[in-house]
Amino acid sequence: MEAQKMVGVDLGGTKVHAARIAEGKIEQEYVRNISAQADEQTVLAEVVDAIRRVLDAQVQAIGIGVPGLVDLSTGTVYDLNNIPSWKKVALKDILEHEFHIPVFVNNDANCFALGEAYFGKGKRYDDLIGLILGTGLGSGIILNKKLYAGSHCGAGEFGMIPYLDSNFERYASGQFFTSQFQRSGQEMFRLAEEGDAGALAGFEEFGFHLGKAITAIVYALDPQIIVLGGSVRKSFPYFKDAMRESLSQMEYQQPAADLKIDVSENPHIAVLGAAALTFEASSAEMKTGQEMYIPS
Repeated sequence: MEAQKMVGVDLGGTKVHAARIAEGKIEQEYVRNISAQADEQTVLAEVVDAIRRVLDAQVQAIGIGVPGLVDLSTGTVYDLNNIPSWKKVALKDILEHEFHIPVFVNNDANCFALGEAYFGKGKRYDDLIGLILGTGLGSGIILNKKLYAGSHCGAGEFGMIPYLDSNFERYASGQFFTSQFQRSGQEMFRLAEEGDAGALAGFEEFGFHLGKAITAIVYALDPQIIVLGGSVRKSFPYFKDAMRESLSQMEYQQPAADLKIDVSENPHIAVLGAAALTFEASSAEMKTGQEMYIPS
């Protein structure tokens, strides 16, 4: 696996990050802004440009993570909220025609989980959840060392589960701070660092709600580890105790007590995870990309 040379691509709402990866390390990378509000072909040309900047003759495949739903059998991307012109884009076919090597497309949260499983905090575990605490609440699922995406690439949408008067995303992501305190998570973090009592109390409340979201995840999947990503993870010291206290209220205590919760530390984990889509693929998996085995 690690002798292979791949390109990983992380497509966000404002930027595209492409990197050539060999032996688990980034050899070359390129980041550029995208014209998110432009037409489909303009954005595609910007993605192709980013990939071309890091491609060489030894690259065997390309993996790309996108912030939305993907038909894993065809590599078609649907309805990206941050790129309005991308209603239905046959991204796999387009990039394979352009570069003449296999291309894998998946949701960015799945790529985050896969990156942690290969290169990050999840390397020693069979069952893990990558939980992204950002402007929303996203996640990727690794079960028995396999990435599980579901029938419509929608597995792990825990944020959409109803909770209180809304859903978990409203209470266990950056949305909590904007809706309850009219401040961004970054601003709340700055205030907490300064010892502001209101911000510290806000993070305790956030931790309580996040603990309830994790409780639902544990009841459903009983993972060994949850790795936290996203911008809000930087505030972990301010909400971890309240999160653990909330989690301790589970009916079954052993899964909660054994669960490890850690924070992602690799700033390149998304692009590494996208590249990991290509690793160790059998001929069937090279066709569908739906289930990827993670070697020990």
